[in-house]
Amino acid sequence: MAADASVIWFRRDLRVRDHPALVAAAAHERCVPVFVFDPRLLTTGRFPSAIRTQFMLGCLAELDRALRERGGRLVVRFGRPEEEIPRLCAEVGASDLYFTADVAPWARGRDQRVVETLDGVRGHGLPGACVVDDPAAIRTRAGAPYAVFSPFARTWRTVPRRAPLDAPPEVRTPADVEAGELPSLEELGLPEPPSRGTFAPGEDAARAQATAFLRTGLAHYADRRDAPKGGSSRLSPYLRWGCLSALKLDVRVAEASGPGADEYRTELAWRDFYAAVLVHFPHVTRLEYIERFRELEWADPTEHLDAWTEGRTGYPLVDAGMRQLAHEGWMHNRVRMVVGSFLTKDLHLDWREGERIFMERLLDGDMAANNGGWQWIASTGTDPKPYFQRLFNPVTQQEKFDADGEYVRRWCPELARVPAEKLSRPWTMSVEEQESAGCRIGVDYPPPIVDHAQERRRAVERYRAVAGR
Repeated sequence: MAADASVIWFRRDLRVRDHPALVAAAAHERCVPVFVFDPRLLTTGRFPSAIRTQFMLGCLAELDRALRERGGRLVVRFGRPEEEIPRLCAEVGASDLYFTADVAPWARGRDQRVVETLDGVRGHGLPGACVVDDPAAIRTRAGAPYAVFSPFARTWRTVPRRAPLDAPPEVRTPADVEAGELPSLEELGLPEPPSRGTFAPGEDAARAQATAFLRTGLAHYADRRDAPKGGSSRLSPYLRWGCLSALKLDVRVAEASGPGADEYRTELAWRDFYAAVLVHFPHVTRLEYIERFRELEWADPTEHLDAWTEGRTGYPLVDAGMRQLAHEGWMHNRVRMVVGSFLTKDLHLDWREGERIFMERLLDGDMAANNGGWQWIASTGTDPKPYFQRLFNPVTQQEKFDADGEYVRRWCPELARVPAEKLSRPWTMSVEEQESAGCRIGVDYPPPIVDHAQERRRAVERYRAVAGR
């Protein structure tokens, strides 16, 4: 092997454009791209997900194709990176290992162990996962980390951005490196998911979706972003897997300017904010950020958790969201807030139950954003507001954001013929109306499993008892 060799370790940065670690590695005479299938993440860890792994496999296949177009190929290994990466570096005579720095506590510990295990090889953790190089470096004037989003976002907008990078024209992978083959879900020990989702994997699909959103969706984003039917960019799975550069997307959005661009950049800032929170407050991965709310007593997850998970609560917007999640591996953000509020404030179930189920089913399941979102809606996390301001009424939310019922009727087809004025409260239909609509409450569609007004009062009492006000 030539002395000037490098290894580029891919994880959740599955693209070739604007990839600092890949550009640095490809500058070497020899460059070996590798992905390590670690069972601690895929099957035995906290949040295994068949549908997300299936999407990842598709993204890896597309990455391999892009690398081959540049003279390289993706090498795959199986096991612990602490063992496999140093072994590969020694095999190819690498002088340098490059990877995109992560923010999750477990990943940061793993990366440190890998670098410490290297023998005569320099390890480089480079930016590329977020819009700014290091969200955790954004601090208050006093030098403290931000725990409230709005001031973080104001400072975030002023942070200088690096220039996005082109894809390297060549990736010269030695021919004698054993590449291996991408495994199947079955070979990884995961079941076939009930749905394959509706997102095409890979960088080309990500770029196509981003272009379509920038051309037709961004200008109206400020007005339509809360509409569950058609208001979203649908880019979150691609950002989560790094098929799309968050920095490059932010640059393109900023160039467009206008209210839609401002709103969308705020969403990108939220993503960086939650990444910073995970670095500064790693305990949030297990515990409530607000210490006094660790005393909240959660209800026993009996049949109510199953009804919520399966979309059988009797509240159409909640059920539509959970059914969309099961089918697509994705859910609109406004609906995520509604179903999260229903779980934690109407059913009084632990937010960690929702976090787990979302991580099992979401293509964009991400420790930082998912945990941050669940603690936000449970009123236990950073960016705190009074708990009574985050008690979403699923009926009025549906009437406001799905006024024509298109979203609910799409995912709850048994409600297709329910009169518009009864769609948010189908249980109020008369017997005659139920017969006419072909939707008998208790037979074709469930009655509400709880009374929202009653449970709202109970939630206020529970939180007030802990909060002391």
